[in-house]
Parts: sequence; structure tokens; C-alpha cells
Amino acid sequence: MTIQEESLQKHLEWQGKIEVISRVPVESRRDLSLCYTPGVAQACLEIQKDIDQSYALTRRANLVAVITDGTAVLGLGDIGPEAGMPVMEGKCALFKAFAGVDAFPLCVRSKDVDETVRIIAALAGSFGGINLEDIAAPRCFEIERRLKEVCDIPVFHDDQHGTAVVVAAALINALRLTHRSMETARVVVNGAGSAGIAIAKHLLNMGVKHLIMVDRFGIIDEGMEELHAAQEQIARVTNRGHLRGKLEDALRGADVFIGVSAPGVLTGEMIKAMNDGPIIFAMANPTPEIMPDEALKAGAAVVGTGRSDFCNQINNVLAFPGIFRGALDCRATCINEEMKVAASIALSELVGDALAPQCILPDPLDKRCARAVADAVIRAARQTGVARK
Repeated sequence: MTIQEESLQKHLEWQGKIEVISRVPVESRRDLSLCYTPGVAQACLEIQKDIDQSYALTRRANLVAVITDGTAVLGLGDIGPEAGMPVMEGKCALFKAFAGVDAFPLCVRSKDVDETVRIIAALAGSFGGINLEDIAAPRCFEIERRLKEVCDIPVFHDDQHGTAVVVAAALINALRLTHRSMETARVVVNGAGSAGIAIAKHLLNMGVKHLIMVDRFGIIDEGMEELHAAQEQIARVTNRGHLRGKLEDALRGADVFIGVSAPGVLTGEMIKAMNDGPIIFAMANPTPEIMPDEALKAGAAVVGTGRSDFCNQINNVLAFPGIFRGALDCRATCINEEMKVAASIALSELVGDALAPQCILPDPLDKRCARAVADAVIRAARQTGVARK
């Protein structure tokens, strides 16, 4: 069987990847009185007096909502919220397995920004954090921005920021191996959707000075009619030389290619036109912008993809469990830029002496990752004043 066929068979066996398990005994009348009526009323009254007690008296302090509208599910596109549920359940399973975080999937039947924001904001009191997932651009930018304004718990779009955190961690180590720096490296990001724009913003926060973004219509520059609002915003802080043209034009003399775009758009000839020993992160899934062997043959020094069957897998699971673990543990009001920078640095440092062209990130199954990221996130949250404990 193929992995897809075997996975489908397993899903039929599992009938869901998560379940609710009681944390308390319910075996006697006394048990009933303690966990439910009449005893439960006292916990309700304490929360009524002080809403912060909801973190101490319920599971809220360890509970994250994983929310999608089904419009950008994996590489499948707009397949609907119910069809996105297997991915959301899988995300919840990863939260628990890697960071001990309880997570619950919520699939919203709406493509209206106002309605989606109202629904999620109204549910926020049940959770300690909100993980947005598989929501199409540009709507995802507006949904996240508005939720951050009205919610007092962390709101995090993993497709944007989780990807950016792991890419930056990989880039830190790839630059070290190739004797480059964030300040001097010339970086090209191909794909100006949610992930590409978040990667660009995060790399600028990490110190990158020379960054060009490219989309289907070519190099992004200020004043172009094709840009939506989020692209217009990123155009103001990238491509400071106002270069115009196609991907091959952007890559001449570049040091780094980061692809969150489409299969096969990067060629060996384009890599040969880059600076010697370039860094190639070809992350389109399941088929990358260029296959690793072709990139290496063309002269790439370090190659990463989003796939688990090649070395240097750039996988969000390295970041999001630890980021939320840290945010929940210090009861952060948000996940800010400083926390994301701290997470990237912590991940890069975990590689240690194993650093090599074939090893620029920890293994996705390395259980040290969540704790290391969580500790770094907590420190950054406290230093920036967004931690409540």
C-alpha cells in the first residue's frame, strides 16, 4: 500500500485521532457531588468573582482551540471545513504528544471574515490559546489581526508563524555552515501567500537586510497593481533596490532561496546563477520547487524541504507545540515577535555539535524541542511584559 492508502485504512480503524478522557473519578454519589452538582457551583461562583480563576479551576490553562475554515488545507486548497477535520485532529494529537497540550478541533462553516472573527472571539473564554490553521490568504491576515485586537489569549496562525520560526532556525545554521550572516545574505522568498509573507517578516526581525519576494506575477515591488493589502505592506520593507522581473532575475547573485510556492519552479540553471554554495529551502509539498539531488548537483551547499523522506525537513512540529507550551505556562496575552525570535534561536541551538549540511535542524521527533522552545518563549514573554505569571 502507498502511505496514502495505509493512512486512509488507519483513519477508518481509528475513527478519530483524539478523544475526551475524564481526569476525575465518577464512580460514586460523592464523586458526582464533587465534580458536578451541587459541589461544582462553588467553582462557578469563584470564577464569577474573578474570571482569572477559570485558569486554576478548569482545564482552560492547558487547552488550545485548533480552528480552520477549510479554505487552504495542506496542498489540497479549499475543500471545506469538514474535510479539514482529519488535519485538525492530527494537529491536536501532535500538541498532546510533543508538549502535553490538550487541543480541540473546531471547523467553522464560514468564509466571511466578520462572522469568523465573531465566532472565534465568542468561544475564546473556553481556551488558553487559539491556533488558526489552513485559512486562505489574504483572509487569514485580517482574521488573525482582528482576533489579536479582541482576545486576551494568544492567537497564532501556524501556517504563517510556525513555518517562519522553523525556517529562521534552519537559516541560522545554514548561514553558519556557509560562513554568511543574516545582515549580509541576499535572500529570495518565492511565494507571497501567508507563509511567505510571515517568513519574510520574521527574517527581517531576525536581522536580514536584503530580501526580495516573488509571486506568480514576478518580483514584488511597491506600487504594483496585482498586490493585495498584505503584499503591499511587505513590499514597503523588501526589495529596496526596486528590482522588477521574474524569479530568475531575483536569484542572480542571491545567497538563499526559500520556496513556499509550487513544484518545479526552480531550475538548476537558476541555482548556478546564484552566489557560490547557495542555500536552498524548497518547501512546496508534496513536490518541492526542485528535488534535493538536482539542487545539490547544481551547486547548492545546503538543501532543505518540507518532506520527511529527505534530510533537513523544515517541519512546523518543531515549533508550535513548544511555542504554545511556553505561552500557556506563563499565561501570555499574546505571542509576540520577540517570543518567535527566541523560539527560532532555541531550535537552532539544539542541533549543537551535530551541525552539518545534512543536519541543520533537530529531528522532528526530538522530544527536547518543545521544552527548549517553551523555556525560550517564557523568558521572552516575561522580558517583554506579556506574561501574566
